[in-house]
Amino acid sequence: MPIEPYRVQAYNTAKQSENKMHDDTVAKRFGFSGGLVPGVDVMAYMMHQPVAKWGRAFLERGLIEARFVKPVYDGELAELTAEESNRVLSIEVRSRGQLCATGTASLPASAPAVSITDYQEVAAVAERKPVNASSYEVGKWLGTIPRDWAGEAARDYLADIRETDPIYAREELGHPGLLLRVMNRTLVDNAILGPWIHVGSRMQLLSAAKAGDVITARAKVIGNYDKKGHRFVELDALLVGNGNMPLAHCHHIAIYQPREQAAA
Repeated sequence: MPIEPYRVQAYNTAKQSENKMHDDTVAKRFGFSGGLVPGVDVMAYMMHQPVAKWGRAFLERGLIEARFVKPVYDGELAELTAEESNRVLSIEVRSRGQLCATGTASLPASAPAVSITDYQEVAAVAERKPVNASSYEVGKWLGTIPRDWAGEAARDYLADIRETDPIYAREELGHPGLLLRVMNRTLVDNAILGPWIHVGSRMQLLSAAKAGDVITARAKVIGNYDKKGHRFVELDALLVGNGNMPLAHCHHIAIYQPREQAAA
């Protein structure tokens, strides 16, 4: 059965963000043509087709992975195509005639067992300081300020990512893209960052989040390295609802100190 293409008028939800990579002027200093639509929102677009195919089952135990290749810009049309092979959807996001993101989605027979006790619960730092060598040391545990999207906030989020699937309102579910936003907070809640870029994630859903669940992350830094002048961080995290419900296991990669390009 063919998968319907999905088109989104991309929207930069982070124009006023502390991360100035979403600001047109600053992004141009790094070689982009304008402010970037957040990667977590592009990945949220990529969840539409798996949810359309598998419904609530995907929200309860789906696996999705995405890598961002080129930016998606505010107001531009993003076209998502998906092809199924061996029960795996291969997803591509194109905009401005360029490949912007690639990924896969699948529906495991059951959600893998994950022990919440394997993930250390820590609070976000009491006072954020400018990012430095110790902010994301390998082996360090990072926590987040608890966050929930209830009522109007949940509806606003769906509008921001242009999601019209009725399943979220009908079943009072939280969109899994919210979990990715909390993953970004593991970085932002623990240091003052300059412009930075989310480059990819792999997320195994463990339970369907309810709209209004209080979400936190328990993240361990598993990588911190330099590549082509960029400084990368990798996180292995459990996203937890209401302090006791594992919602997703996530591997999250970001460039927290990108190489700045000379102005053209």
